[in-house]
Formats: sequence, C-alpha cells, structure tokens
Amino acid sequence: MRDALRIGIAVFNAGDHHAAHDVWEEPWLELDAGTPDEQLLHGLIQYTAAVYHARRRNWNGAAGLAESAGGYLGAVDDDYRGVNVAAVCAYLRRLAADPEFAERRRPLALRHDGEAVTPLDLSFENVASAATLLAAAYGAFDESVVDDAVRYAREELHGADSPEGTPQRRSRGFVGMLFSFTADRDQRSIVYQRLRGHVERRRSEEADVSGVFE
Repeated sequence: MRDALRIGIAVFNAGDHHAAHDVWEEPWLELDAGTPDEQLLHGLIQYTAAVYHARRRNWNGAAGLAESAGGYLGAVDDDYRGVNVAAVCAYLRRLAADPEFAERRRPLALRHDGEAVTPLDLSFENVASAATLLAAAYGAFDESVVDDAVRYAREELHGADSPEGTPQRRSRGFVGMLFSFTADRDQRSIVYQRLRGHVERRRSEEADVSGVFE
C-alpha cells in the first residue's frame, strides 16, 4: 500500500494526473468496499479524475467527481496513511462549488508523510514501476523499450558501488534516464528518444554477443 501511494502521488505531482489513477486502481479493486483503505484509494482516484476533467474544462464532470471524491475521503482520518486528506477535502469542496477555480490555481499537490513526493524522491524500483505505467498510459512510447531500459538499469545498479538509495544513481546511464523520463513531463519525449537510442545500441550489442556463440 505504501509503495502504491507514493508512486501514484509522485506521478500526480509530476503532472500526469490521469496516469496516477492507474497506479491505484488495481490495489483498490482488491479491497473490500467501505474499508478505510478502499475509501482512501477510491477518493484519490476520483480526485485525480476531477482534476483531469477540470483541466480540460469539463466543468460538470469535474464538479461531480469532486463532490464524490470528497465523500470518500471525508470518511477517513485527516492524515490517513500519511496522506494530506484534510487539505485535499478542502480543495475538493472549492472545486465542487466552483470548478472553474481549477483554471486559476494549480491542483493541490498530494503529500505523503508531510512530503510532496515527486519521482525524484522514489526508490529505483518505484521509478521503474512508474516508468512502465507511463509507457503504457501514453501511446507515444514503446513499452518494450522502457521494459528493456529497466532491465539494463537493474544491471547497472547490481554492478554499482554506491547503494541503490543514493543520489549518485540518478545521473547514471539507464537509471538516470528512467528518473528523467518519469519526472520531467515537459521533456519526456526528448528523454524517451535518448533512452530508445541507448536501448537499441544495447540490444545490438547483445545480439552481436549472442551471434558469436551460434
């Protein structure tokens, strides 16, 4: 649950509001209706949907989803599982009453344990999950390229001297590119092209080595 919360929050805070929904949907569907965890995820899913529709000027859809999301989130504690639930509920009340408010102010950042989590705050494995999710959510990216990039990044980390949790990892080869791909929405297409080029070269190297032993 903690990993799912942090990944979804990071993706949302990076501006991928609709994609954040996909992080939470699977664990949400596995929960019994009406439990605190189910209410939390249900409310967060609808919060992301309300923001998504408001940013696209679907005022009626945004207002309805904001009201519904507030109902689910209002059923749990103000800081349930470390999420800034009370602040989100206040934002949702404002959005439900005046959905055009979304044009005048950026969406409220989601927080976990007091931190407005971004992809750069995630562990590598959580970033790998987020990158895979984003590749699936947007048709512009080849999922197999991202899958192979994750595999090559794990190989980098396995052979690295610095621990997986240190900042040095973020500037290293495939690892750094995956962090950038996930975190920088505005430059994502450029980062992806660079990532794809590195993956294709690595695939070619693997094919050459394989051919030697055939």
